[in-house]
Amino acid sequence: MTRTIDRTTDHTTATGFSTRAIHHGYNPADHQGALVPPIHTSATYAFPDVAYGARCFAGEEPGYFYTRIANPTLALLEGRLAALEEGAGAVVFGSGMGAITATLWSMLEPGDEILADLTLYGCTFSFLHHGLGRFGVTVRHVDMTDPARVAEALTAKTRVVYLETPANPNMRLVDIAAVSALAHAQGAKVVVDNTYCTPYLQQPLLLGADVSVHSMTKYLGGHGDLTAGAAVFADAELAQRVRLYGLKDMTGAVMSAQDAHLVMRGLKTLALRMDRHCQSAQKVAEFIAAHPAAAAVHYPGLPSFAQHALAKQQMRQMGGMIAFELRGGLQAGVRFMDALQLVTRAVSLGDAETLAQHPASMTHSTYTPEQRAAHGIAEGLVRLSVGLEDLDDLLADIGQALDLAHAMDLGAGINAAISSGRAAAAEPSCSAPA
Repeated sequence: MTRTIDRTTDHTTATGFSTRAIHHGYNPADHQGALVPPIHTSATYAFPDVAYGARCFAGEEPGYFYTRIANPTLALLEGRLAALEEGAGAVVFGSGMGAITATLWSMLEPGDEILADLTLYGCTFSFLHHGLGRFGVTVRHVDMTDPARVAEALTAKTRVVYLETPANPNMRLVDIAAVSALAHAQGAKVVVDNTYCTPYLQQPLLLGADVSVHSMTKYLGGHGDLTAGAAVFADAELAQRVRLYGLKDMTGAVMSAQDAHLVMRGLKTLALRMDRHCQSAQKVAEFIAAHPAAAAVHYPGLPSFAQHALAKQQMRQMGGMIAFELRGGLQAGVRFMDALQLVTRAVSLGDAETLAQHPASMTHSTYTPEQRAAHGIAEGLVRLSVGLEDLDDLLADIGQALDLAHAMDLGAGINAAISSGRAAAAEPSCSAPA
């Protein structure tokens, strides 16, 4: 059966994911036939008369009047993101942290409580404790891998439950549906950082969450050439509150029209790229897990992953991110990182290039060593964002780096044995003269 698409109207979820990512909300016929949507760089917009301007400022007119609040290019991107997440509305920002901070500032008041998972991106953790915590919001953490612990931790003051799944950097998963049901029963809203998965692999709103936030710098942009963030909402009223309060007044974290254009370019190939990221990451994870240097590999696609069943339940594929620990601990991790030749040592993720980073010294350095230990982030943990290079080339580079790390570990073990033997030989035996 042939499906007919009316390009004069917004495309609904009746169309496929990639069709929405490419076409939603735009008809070339309305823009002089331009296939690519125009970039609106104007900071301000003219009013036909005073009454129209007054209605815009009063929120009674959906027109544009200042780009810090709304812009046609940004609005098109917001519509596409809402369509992909199947939400009621979206707001875009100049960075992922802009999305997170503007959203939470809009949802919390002094005296409220936010309940967060144990493992969070370093800057999110810092904002909760050094930002919200300084302004009368109580921040508490609980292990959300166990919904029963979430149920015990929720209180009458809990307004927001915040989590990442998979979590950055150790790949822990949270059952979004179970936690959302518990939170809603207590009158709290659920915010999920969906950066690792993107809407292509996971749709938190359909699982019960209220807000899905993204660093669009990562997979949605996909090319490492922009910084941007987004929040997608199940409730259109909350989306408007975040736009008019969190974005306009509290943070001013406005996204540029040029960056919105770049993200929309990235969305066109998102499904293709994510398929490749996931396929390669599965093979890389299996390769690392089979190497004698590996002490632990955290990847949802491995049957040995503790939450493999949950991953299959709420994720369409297992993602492009891997976390692993080497037997030699911190020094082996550093040796592995420094030995990489093709893989790039860099923070961020979701680019065409494969990126490796050491969370304890980089993205999670805002945690103290004690906090990292308490939150499940090992000092020797390495995070790998698997890119789009040829798989054989990736495996060759990762393999030689693992070999060097393993050789160092074996050398350290031999040296320790020799030192131990020398010490034993130096000690007097029972028959030796006093």
